[in-house]
Amino acid sequence: MDMLLSAFSGEFLGTPVYFWVAFIAIVLALLVFDLGILHKDEHEIEAKESLMLYGFYVIIALAFGAWVWFQRGSQAGLEFYTGYLIEQSLAMDNMFVIATIFGFLGIPRLYQHRVLFWGILGVILFRAVLIGVGAALVHQFSWILAIFGAFLIFTGLKMFKHEDEEPNMEDNKIYKFLSSRFRVTKELHGRNFTVKAPDLKTGKLVTWLTPLAIALIMVEIVDLIFAVDSVPAVFAVTQDTFIVYTSNIFAILGLRALYFALAAAMNRFRYLQVSLAVILVLIGIKICLVPFGIHIDTLLSLGVTISILAAGVFYSLWKTRNEPNISAEDHPETGKLEP
Repeated sequence: MDMLLSAFSGEFLGTPVYFWVAFIAIVLALLVFDLGILHKDEHEIEAKESLMLYGFYVIIALAFGAWVWFQRGSQAGLEFYTGYLIEQSLAMDNMFVIATIFGFLGIPRLYQHRVLFWGILGVILFRAVLIGVGAALVHQFSWILAIFGAFLIFTGLKMFKHEDEEPNMEDNKIYKFLSSRFRVTKELHGRNFTVKAPDLKTGKLVTWLTPLAIALIMVEIVDLIFAVDSVPAVFAVTQDTFIVYTSNIFAILGLRALYFALAAAMNRFRYLQVSLAVILVLIGIKICLVPFGIHIDTLLSLGVTISILAAGVFYSLWKTRNEPNISAEDHPETGKLEP
């Protein structure tokens, strides 16, 4: 018992072990609750259910942040909330790309939650690796923050340049690589990611990937690509590995729940990318200043991020107020793949 108490009172990456244990337990409980109770029977998730589930995840995240605030102080709490909001903001663009992938591959709403759920497991693993590497680099070479910042500024400016461009899935390199390297069925096989079928050349029974598996792989790869932007952005707020990782995971869990509400009216948020670009540039400037001993107040960063994101959302909704909602499946630019 003494050894167990000693282990829990120790530290891992500068944070008491019991913080990590509590976080892992909460995430596992949420995943079990999501799949085992809420979505035990697969069904199409409507916007209302999506919003309610998102609200539930937000409450859990806010409660966790309050616990961090109470246990580790107001600065740690503010850093968690700021990192959480930044990740939510930047990952919204990721949601629209995911909607485009589903629309192109013809993944029905009935099976989209299955892809998003299993995709979360990959996110939890890959983000841990990416954040761990980033934290180690920052710890060893503090000047690398300037490189992170310059990259974020460059990415933000690039988003301004391409703000009106729609992703072209027909020319997507990831899709082309997967479809040329693996056996992929043209049609779905229910909820299965793989299916046994004869090889076209040999006639032997082999494993084929279904479009559902391709969607899952593409969603994971796209998340990794977006993480290259969002993870350095959170390092602008704090270099505390625990805060960076937990704020990332809670934000992604919530956004995956919100996905169905966003996808049901993706055309209504077409101006949101401008605000995300502004956020990236400002965060890039903030992180570039850190190696020079200039630190912008965390509360100020939180307020500015909320204001810019809210402005982007409300301006988009106002400008498109007379337009009907267009879902990912009905979006004319997705170039839906015909089976």
